[in-house]
Amino acid sequence: MIKILCIGKMKDKSLQALSSEYVRRISAFTRVEIIEVKDESNAHAEREAEASRIKDSEAERALGRLRDPDLVVLLDLDGRMWDSEGFACRLKDWQQLAGQKGGDLVFVIAGSLGPGTALKKRADLRWKLSDLTFTHLMTRVLILEQIYRGFMILNGRTYHK
Repeated sequence: MIKILCIGKMKDKSLQALSSEYVRRISAFTRVEIIEVKDESNAHAEREAEASRIKDSEAERALGRLRDPDLVVLLDLDGRMWDSEGFACRLKDWQQLAGQKGGDLVFVIAGSLGPGTALKKRADLRWKLSDLTFTHLMTRVLILEQIYRGFMILNGRTYHK
């Protein structure tokens, strides 16, 4: 099973519809679940101590939804980037590894301030989606699309061209 663990709720109906479409498409290959955990208000996030508190609080909520055997891929600006073919190969390997450990493959999208220290420590891998900046809601759609693209590549389908 693949899980997408998101800090914050999907608030955009058009992006929600697109997310749902990719979940439907991925379901032809594996089970997929979207998990949303509450985000914190960023009212005073310009203060370093407050930003750190927010990230730590969100990280603790996310960690509460992970199991020890889960293979965790954290979306992180300090992560590694892959092209679509490389990602497809890793997707296959990650699923196998998660299965061997008795867990799920979990992609984690941190809150708008980024991941807390504990979440970074828990991550098995870090994935940098792009050098560009995307909203967290758009990131969810992009991850789902890349997972779908990965399965299409792995199965020799023409979607990728």
